[in-house]
Amino acid sequence: MFIFPSNLKAKPKMWLWELRALALIGIGLLLSVLALSNGLGGAPLLATAVFGFLSIKVEDTSVLDFLRFAADFLVLKQQSYDWRQDL
Repeated sequence: MFIFPSNLKAKPKMWLWELRALALIGIGLLLSVLALSNGLGGAPLLATAVFGFLSIKVEDTSVLDFLRFAADFLVLKQQSYDWRQDL
């Protein structure tokens, strides 16, 4: 099932992923199968599966976007607060 964007400026999606993420997942799976067949372990497969889960988009927001916003808010960007006393 291929869903065309309604406004033609949104990114194209297939199932729950953007096409760019789906291409990265496919390449990661291919490299993971090659690594497993050469006896290099399952770490690439695990990394591909984690990326696949984190890049699922529902209503234009993914888990990865949420984690980025949370990291920016909690750690990476300085918060500023204005304290005023209204009379």
